[in-house]
Amino acid sequence: MENVSYAKSASLLERAKKVLAGGVSSEFRKYNHPHAIFYSHAEGSRIYDVDGNEYLDFTLSQGPLIIGHSHPHVLKSVAEYTERGQLFAGQHMKEIELAEKINQLIPSAELMRFCLDGSSAVHTAFRVARAKTGRKKFLRFEGHYHGWFDNVAWGLSGKDAAALGDREQPNAFPWSDGLPEHAREEFIILPWNDLALLKETVEKHQHEIAAIITEPVMCNNGCILPEEGFLEGMRELCTKYGIALIFDEVITGFRLSISGAQDYFGITPDMSIFAKAMGSGYPISAIVGKKEWMQAIENAKVIHAGTMNASNPTIAAALATIEVLEQEQPYDRMFQLGNRLMEGLRKAAADANQDLLVQGPGPMFNTAFTDLAVIKDHRDTLACDKARLGKFIAQMHDRGVRVIGRGLWYINAVHTVEDIDHAIKVASDVLKKM
Repeated sequence: MENVSYAKSASLLERAKKVLAGGVSSEFRKYNHPHAIFYSHAEGSRIYDVDGNEYLDFTLSQGPLIIGHSHPHVLKSVAEYTERGQLFAGQHMKEIELAEKINQLIPSAELMRFCLDGSSAVHTAFRVARAKTGRKKFLRFEGHYHGWFDNVAWGLSGKDAAALGDREQPNAFPWSDGLPEHAREEFIILPWNDLALLKETVEKHQHEIAAIITEPVMCNNGCILPEEGFLEGMRELCTKYGIALIFDEVITGFRLSISGAQDYFGITPDMSIFAKAMGSGYPISAIVGKKEWMQAIENAKVIHAGTMNASNPTIAAALATIEVLEQEQPYDRMFQLGNRLMEGLRKAAADANQDLLVQGPGPMFNTAFTDLAVIKDHRDTLACDKARLGKFIAQMHDRGVRVIGRGLWYINAVHTVEDIDHAIKVASDVLKKM
């Protein structure tokens, strides 16, 4: 885009700041370029702001728009079902149909409950694990994001790897002010992808660990794939010691496979969390699990509730999204497009003599400026040049290619080869000028 202007967004942001804290309704929206942007409409792989700027979108609203913005089947299904009512505070037909569909598709989904977002579903899974095992703590990994609630808002930051301390007993920095000190006592935290350390820690603390929670791919920091045997070893440890294995599939669910990362890697957890791509941008999530664990909710020993859970629009959106994914089966194509884009970015960086590391499975991947050959865990991400990444993302944005500020890219089912090649060309120009 030539002579790009964000004047209308800037004006609206000043207006919004008078009534919205910081002018936004989610913290991450502050950090768009050059400030929070106001959008007017979106369709397919394109999104448009109030200044008339058009963007080729690789943020996909932080991941949910797996079949594109404003998909006609989703919008039609939501409109038709909403005409029957918005919220019944009772059961309805599409709720059963969606649950049956997920039961068919997801290996761990013997029973489930619907929620509104990933944070509340994670909270429910912890409650189930504690109730069944009688233990109080969960084990998690540095850099993994499981929502913004008090007991998981730790271990997401750090000045550098040295500040995190020993790998065996890491420092877990609070992500926010206002966290109660006792929340730190609820979990044990370890670096990702270290099976030997995981085994040692679980064997030592198994009597107090109710659950291990993990992103099957560490999407939120570096888009790091599990090393060979890591998830398998985790599954074996949880089985051996009666610990709940929880897969946080908020990002990987319906993205790596229509049956999730658990199908992609061939490892069935005890409980899983789905959201984002499941609902095409409508507020829905699910906690799904094996009956032996979900019985705690079934028999009301664990209370799960929510007035807005399973509303007509959200259920209709999720069912319609899965119907499109089942019919179109876009996964091979999404992997191919993702790999084409990753290879193109690597070549563009090499041609510009820029140390841009591109890694991930394809349907999502990460870009980072670093001299490392591979990012293996959260500690590696702290050594990356975030200032240079910020300049890259900003210049891509000014040229009409929208990427998540931390360097995460998403591919969807409506991106085309032409979209991918255009993004590579823009990146090549930007990298040469940096």
